[in-house]
Amino acid sequence: MTRRWRDGPGSLVIPRDDGGTAVTVPLEIAASYRARTRGLLGRDTVEGAMLLSPAGSVHTFGMRFAIDVAYLDRRLTVRAVRTMVPGRLGLPRLRSRHVLEAAAGAMAGWGLRPGARLTVEPVRPPQG
Repeated sequence: MTRRWRDGPGSLVIPRDDGGTAVTVPLEIAASYRARTRGLLGRDTVEGAMLLSPAGSVHTFGMRFAIDVAYLDRRLTVRAVRTMVPGRLGLPRLRSRHVLEAAAGAMAGWGLRPGARLTVEPVRPPQG
């Protein structure tokens, strides 16, 4: 199943291991080439997380802060989570189709771990 998103806001839903209430995080979707290329460059922080799709790896050259990076497969299952400091090149991950970025330490706080299956809910503009 191939997912196609548009650039814009959304929500990331992270299930809890203990069966508790899922964590919902503000999400910025970067689906176009231009948005993926820019990513978090030039920013001092990120509110919530950014989803780069499609993407198999990232770099932190030109970044101003350390980030957490989660590599997701096509079903949005977390394959790996890493923290990257500025000026690094992340290795491509086998079967990775999407990359999730957040401020360093955020993903541990959300309980995001390998094996978790995430849900992305794009925010639709009001009809009218």
